[in-house]
Amino acid sequence: MRQMLLDLGPEKPQTLDTFVVGQNAELLQRLQGFTPGAAATEERFIYVWGEPGSGKSHLLRALARMEGARYIGGAKAKRAEFQPVPEVELYLVDDCEQLSAGNQVAAFNLYNQVKESGGLLVAAGSLPPAQLKLREDLRSRLGWGLAYRLHSLTDEEKINALTQAAKARGMALAAGVLPYLITHFHRDMRSLSAMLDALDRYSLETQRPITLPLLRDLLQLEGEPKAPEAT
Repeated sequence: MRQMLLDLGPEKPQTLDTFVVGQNAELLQRLQGFTPGAAATEERFIYVWGEPGSGKSHLLRALARMEGARYIGGAKAKRAEFQPVPEVELYLVDDCEQLSAGNQVAAFNLYNQVKESGGLLVAAGSLPPAQLKLREDLRSRLGWGLAYRLHSLTDEEKINALTQAAKARGMALAAGVLPYLITHFHRDMRSLSAMLDALDRYSLETQRPITLPLLRDLLQLEGEPKAPEAT
């Protein structure tokens, strides 16, 4: 059986520079200055919410790459990760709606300790704080600071981002390829970027230009596999 060309594989390193901004310029600018070692700021808590695939985890994992930051991942979070330590200035709590009952208590305590110690905390979830099905005291903490809705990219913004990515790879895409792709495949940018890579490889393998028939053939060969969407 032919090896599948579409392979998401390990996630590429996520940085603030590789985040496609769209309508989120104010949030990105805020996060760029909301880093360990930055000058003291009046606001030390940020909550980001948006639908799956909008890029919440991308932003938090990008911040986590910096020294003095710790990523705490929702359902997979371990209780010890909520314990403050001197070397961590910035805590990043992802997928708040997936926190277990015990970790909700730990997150509540972390908020209080960060407020007292002068640290920074960015949290993310799928809904505004008041709508999360969490214990009331944690919901109130999530609403302490600035709250930003992370707007998903429009189809036009996705096409523009993919067009630039294709140009960077030296790929020549026929008209209609990208509009068809974003309406007949997964809509998160990670999956779309992976399909762009797969199209490039399939074009080289078959010695065919990247046209709409080539894309349709590849989608059929791959069985349009369902990939998990980034949060």
